[in-house]
Order: sequence, then structure tokens, then C-alpha cells
Amino acid sequence: MSHESMLQTLSEKEIKLRIDACPKLGSLQSINKMLSDLLRSNTSSNAHIAEVIRRDPSLSVRLLRVINSVYLGLSTRTNSIEEAVFYLGLRQIHELSMATPILEELEGLQRSRPNLPWKALWRHSIATAAVTREILRPTCSNSDDDTSYLVGLLHNIGKVVMAYAFPEELRVVMAMSARNPEAACAFERSIIGWDHAQIGEHFLSRHHLAEEICVAVRYHNQPASAPRHQIFAAAVQVADQFVRHQGIEGAFEKVAPIEEDAWENLEGWDILFGAEGAESETARASLKLTMRQFAASSPGLL
Repeated sequence: MSHESMLQTLSEKEIKLRIDACPKLGSLQSINKMLSDLLRSNTSSNAHIAEVIRRDPSLSVRLLRVINSVYLGLSTRTNSIEEAVFYLGLRQIHELSMATPILEELEGLQRSRPNLPWKALWRHSIATAAVTREILRPTCSNSDDDTSYLVGLLHNIGKVVMAYAFPEELRVVMAMSARNPEAACAFERSIIGWDHAQIGEHFLSRHHLAEEICVAVRYHNQPASAPRHQIFAAAVQVADQFVRHQGIEGAFEKVAPIEEDAWENLEGWDILFGAEGAESETARASLKLTMRQFAASSPGLL
């Protein structure tokens, strides 16, 4: 009997219980060191510090949770990392980054799940974040808002939660092959009951992330189904497949290579640019330029 046939799809109650028991996520060691060096420097700007924090999904979540908590008294929610750095100040940012035993958490995870491709997952997430931000740059009215970056950075956070909460099921998922990311999600649902997108949305909503971020994570493979904030989910879908085409895989699953220009057939592309016309051609040229720029800079991301 196969391992897959021995597993039974979990109930929604059991899925939520497992996700809710998931511990805090550790930060990447290289990013944590870079942040510490910046915080100790007398010449570091808020912009430099914010850029380093944006590369770290765990620290980004924790920082926004703190800045949007009631005791800070802000009248409106912010998704801006740089604004959060400004409000909290360097001392509190340093305390926040040091409060969680970052290296111990990461080392503990690697010991318990030593064969998982963590670096590949974060590299894909950072690449997707960068491309998502470029896709949405012409449409985002608030250039200081980090939402367009965060939705790309966090779109696969559900896979990290799967490693903690559904290790047996993840082993089965990683052994399968899929023709595209949507098929991979369908397989996850057949094994667990939820796919990594829904798992990620539930995890982030419990950490009080903004609705547009949670919705984008939940629907990044099916943006037309998003009840709100379709533009964010659409941009992540396009960016995800564009990055995969460049050979920066999503990790944790085997997905067939993405053909060039395949992203133009996605529902996300239609939501963003329309099926035909000059706007679509301009967007295509802009995306290719973005990826050429990313290919030149990506070795320094991790």
C-alpha cells in the first residue's frame, strides 16, 4: 500500500488546530546579520533598514503585527515597512529582531526537517516579491506602501507551515509531479484538505496581517476567484510563473517547466493587462526588463 493511500484528508477542524499550533517562524541567518550590522551603524537610513527587513518574511510579519497593534494608537493600518521602522525607532527594531531566538528556531527546523529545500523556497519568494512589486508599480497609488512586495514575499508561507504542521502529508506532496502550480495545489488539497495557499492565508490572518495580503496569498493561483483585491493576487500569479520560467522554482513540489510567455494566458494577466492591445505589449516588455535586472542582482539576495 502506498504512503499516499494510507493518508486521509483531514477535517477543517483538525487542519486549523495544526496550523494554530505552528510556532513562530525563524529568520534567515544572513539577513538577520545584515540587519544587525545596519542597526549598529550610525549612518544607516530607515530606507536601508526597511529594504533588509523586506527580505525576511518572518521579521516582516512580526514588525507589521507590532506597528498595527492597538497600543501604538495609529488611526489607520499600515503595510509600509519603512513607516514601521520610523514609528518604532531603531532601538525597538533592534529589540524586536533580537527578541525571538532567530538562529535557534532556524537551526531547530533544519534539524527536524534537514532535507527540505529552504534556501530555494526563500529565493523563489524573494524573486516573486521583487517582480510583483515591479508589476504593480504603475498601478499602486501609494509608493511607500509595501503591500505589493509583501504579497509576493509571503505567497508561499503556507509551505513553511506545512513543514511544521503536516510533515507526513508534505512528504507525499514533494514526491508528486504536476503540470503547473494549479495542479500542484489540487494535489495538496487531495492529501491534506487545504492547499498551501489556504493554509498560508489562515496563518497570516491569525497574525493580523492586512486583508489584501491575506486575500492575495489565498488566491494567488486563482485570482479571478478572489472576492476582493484581485489585482494583488493577479500580480503574484504572473510573477510566480515568470520567476519559475527563469529556473527559480517554488520548492517543495515538482512542477513542469513554465514555457516562455505562458503567463500571458493566465487569468491574472487578463485582470492586470487585458488579453490584447498596446497595454499588454508594454507590460510584457516591462516584465522582461525586470527579469533581466533581477537576473543580474539575484546572486546577492541570499
